[in-house]
Amino acid sequence: MRFSVLKHGTLLALLLTGVVAQGALSASAGAKFQSAEVRAFMDSLVQEDGFDRAELERVFAGIEYKQNVIDAISRPAEGKPWRDYRPIFLTRSRILQGVEFWNKNQELLARAEEKYGVPAEIIVAILGVETRYGQNFGSFRVIDSLATLGFHYEPRASFFRKELREFLIMAREESSDPFEMLGSYAGAMGYPQFIPSSFRAYAVDFDGNGKRDFWSGSVDAIGSIGNYLARNGWKAGEPIVLRTRVDGPGAQKIANQSKKPDLAPSVLAAHGVLVPDSLGPQDEASLVRLEGAYGEEFWLGLHNFHVIMTYNRSRLYAMAVYQLAQEVRSAR
Repeated sequence: MRFSVLKHGTLLALLLTGVVAQGALSASAGAKFQSAEVRAFMDSLVQEDGFDRAELERVFAGIEYKQNVIDAISRPAEGKPWRDYRPIFLTRSRILQGVEFWNKNQELLARAEEKYGVPAEIIVAILGVETRYGQNFGSFRVIDSLATLGFHYEPRASFFRKELREFLIMAREESSDPFEMLGSYAGAMGYPQFIPSSFRAYAVDFDGNGKRDFWSGSVDAIGSIGNYLARNGWKAGEPIVLRTRVDGPGAQKIANQSKKPDLAPSVLAAHGVLVPDSLGPQDEASLVRLEGAYGEEFWLGLHNFHVIMTYNRSRLYAMAVYQLAQEVRSAR
């Protein structure tokens, strides 16, 4: 099924081959997307985004409710302590595959680093954490994941409905089949696992072939990660995170309290945090506490650490990217 559009967004055709090939959905699955909320959502797509109502109804007839999506989002890996989270991504095989990926794409990575100011190892590490350098995009149809979460996962329903809207618009803009794109249980797509709103805002055509493609190769993904981090404030040449020590209980009061670097060195020191000489009096950081394999670890998260967190708002994620980047660079 593919959206084909005129300049002003009028749908010329919606090819139904994909839906027909799927066969008739079970009554229980179909009923999941026939509620008043779904109808109101389609109404807004028609009124605000220029979709054709009849064609939208055919699209929604092809969407499948996925209970395993609900199950997966209810137990994310980021809920693990660092001592269990780190071994998932900091493995010998993932490090060596990162070296191989870097060597294979060194010219593209160098071009991205020059254009966006983001180190090659950070781009490599994000691809390594997200999809093991493109080996695992996820096996969920993106449209099924977003619709399931948007209408059957109350804690974040509004967010996922927004992403479903962005996805449908994206499929129309890119003349792509919305039923062919695979991703994670949360609707993240392709090599870099961008959600649809991030794709529309930050994806770039890095190979110049006229299409932003995250599935058939890594070129656009490399450029898009660099563009994403640069536009979210990456500061070239600045450090990311610094290991530190604490003295006394005061540090516990400020640890993991902010997802922004908003603590001055004087505040850190007043709470018993060892402030390294490399941190100037005007530099700010957050205090990150992790449950490591050998006890608590304390780190100072600097500006670029929190830029990585815009990709995934998890301290564990940002630390995994940072440490994998360092390991890949060292192994190379």
